[in-house]
Amino acid sequence: MIRSNKPVSAVCHASAVLLHAKDSTGTAVVKDRAVTGFSNSEEAAVQLTEIVPFLLEDALLAAGAEYQKAEDWHAFAIQDGLIITGQNPASSELVAEKLLGHLNG
Repeated sequence: MIRSNKPVSAVCHASAVLLHAKDSTGTAVVKDRAVTGFSNSEEAAVQLTEIVPFLLEDALLAAGAEYQKAEDWHAFAIQDGLIITGQNPASSELVAEKLLGHLNG
């Protein structure tokens, strides 16, 4: 999608889909990009830190992303180029608004 100059959006744990995506040079698409997804503290709050296979916040940081977040359970969405991500389920509307704004812009 990104290679075709089309936006990609994800909310909550779905940001994990970006972890293995690479650009045409083989670089992670999240490297040096502002992104968000379910935070470590939100994972701890629902007592799943030891259940999930990995913590998304940590994985995005390890992939070179500039991970950003708001307070737990607050709506937060960020767009960096063609990548639009939301922190948690409360962020769905903000992500949709950013996506629509990009498509209509």
